[in-house]
Amino acid sequence: MTSPRTVAADPEVGGHLGVHRGRARRIVAALAVTQTVGYGTLYYAFAVFLTPLATDLHTTTTAVTGTFTASVLVSAALAVPVGRWLDRRGGRALMTAGSLLGVLMLLAWSQVDSLWQLYAVQVGIGIASAASLYEAAFAVIIAWHTPAARANALLALTVVAGFASTIFLPLTGWLVAAHGWRTALLVLAAILALLTVPLDALVIRPAPHTTGTTTPAPGSPPISWRTVFTDRVFWLLAVSFTANMAAISVVTVHLVAALTSWGHTPTFAAGTAGLFGVLSVAGRLATTGLQRRYRTSTVVAVLFAVQGVAVGLLPFIGRNAIAVIAAVIGFGLGFGVAAIAKPVLIADRYDTRRYATIAGTIVVPMTIAKAGAPLAAAALHTASGTYTSVLLATAALCALAAASLWATSAYPRSVSLPPDTRTADLQEKTS
Repeated sequence: MTSPRTVAADPEVGGHLGVHRGRARRIVAALAVTQTVGYGTLYYAFAVFLTPLATDLHTTTTAVTGTFTASVLVSAALAVPVGRWLDRRGGRALMTAGSLLGVLMLLAWSQVDSLWQLYAVQVGIGIASAASLYEAAFAVIIAWHTPAARANALLALTVVAGFASTIFLPLTGWLVAAHGWRTALLVLAAILALLTVPLDALVIRPAPHTTGTTTPAPGSPPISWRTVFTDRVFWLLAVSFTANMAAISVVTVHLVAALTSWGHTPTFAAGTAGLFGVLSVAGRLATTGLQRRYRTSTVVAVLFAVQGVAVGLLPFIGRNAIAVIAAVIGFGLGFGVAAIAKPVLIADRYDTRRYATIAGTIVVPMTIAKAGAPLAAAALHTASGTYTSVLLATAALCALAAASLWATSAYPRSVSLPPDTRTADLQEKTS
């Protein structure tokens, strides 16, 4: 992300000795806090505000939900330019600005009186999220850690941030019930301002050296875009993670409705779906442990396949409570593994000086799938009149994700810069 400077090799944390190793750990700890608070305030809290917003703005929950979809799509549109910024300039300024913008948007949200104003606020939150949440944080961590240390650093970040909904959904619910949604937003803005802006500004620093799978020679150009876009593994990764994101989005949105349609109580359905938070942490822990012995792509492909089996069985076992819980456990173990697998796989295969842009390119179809798959599933349910077709289609998505990721095992783990692209890349670098 910045011009490398030479430091002595250290096997644990990308060549950092003394202060560099300590700095890397502090950055992970700081990002764990900023991501927990950022996701809790800018993403998860929206669900609590949905009904009171619709009531006070004299509109429908569907119309209010549309503003959230706009926010997600804006984040997708910015994924690549944000990635290019991160690769060229690092994450400190961008993440600080993103967190500050998030604070301003929460303050503005507390004052909205119409739907168009809410759309404007959510677009701003989409920009703030693209600049300050997971993808930016992953880029910083990738830059500070070698392949051997990345998995544990990413695990630490995502395990802590995985509790964002557990913390902020009940907190926001209590604030809304006790003080109203406008005051609740002011409190969330204060929390975001106090816990993210200072940490982003004071703790994040440019990495002291390049930490790719192999250290590039001094002055060598980064990997060419032709090499990336003609690499089959790039497209296999894009297909796999997009299909997985679509499947997870469908299950997240429609599982409760499916379970209640099969005769389960709303309390059981919601409680069962709530297992996904804990299971996502368990899946990340298991993945990090297993990838010390097996290829990351193999481990995650197996988990995606297990998800497919679990969700595919649900229509046939869905009336049995114990069987439902077992299927949810099977699906939930793969719920959060893409968050730690994607950065590891991309960083291990490509020159990390372009990690953020390459990752951002894959994030675009993933985010579109996240926004669109539940709508497509709702249309399929309306057309078929049953959730069987929806869940079988979801199982097919899981199978596609597993097969695509498994297929990457047939290729070498890393891609080198072809000699004949050096001249073109040097021209691109200086243009």
